[in-house]
Amino acid sequence: MTIKEQLNEDIKQAMRAKDKMTLEALRFLMAAFKDFEVNNQKREAGLSDEEAVQIIQSSIKKRRESIEQFENGGRAELAEKEKAGLEAIMRYLPEQLGEDALRAIIKESVAEAGASGPQDMGKVMKVIMPKVKGKADGALVNRLVKEALG
Repeated sequence: MTIKEQLNEDIKQAMRAKDKMTLEALRFLMAAFKDFEVNNQKREAGLSDEEAVQIIQSSIKKRRESIEQFENGGRAELAEKEKAGLEAIMRYLPEQLGEDALRAIIKESVAEAGASGPQDMGKVMKVIMPKVKGKADGALVNRLVKEALG
């Protein structure tokens, strides 16, 4: 079952359960999927799971930014609503790598890139990102690479 098919099933379940928060978040995600399909002429071919993961990550990033903005603006109720939506869509991401696993991959990538210091950050990121794509947050990877080169 593809991510999109699973999302469709979960939308139906949320409708049956009358879970408005989850339903709203899932419909928003489905709209993002359909928007991507229309913009990239993929209506017949459908959406690949890799593309779906990219859309989900983008949506998660937007929600995190919204949460931060709402908290800075003193709108706790809207921040909580966004957090609930964030939890609902995060389950569609593949299993995320832990910090320890990431550190091991980073150590390997630093050696592979022949990096000697912070000036080689770009080289290391070029090597590591294809390995962890969809499995780790880019900001976390960036921070850990800085620590490793630091």
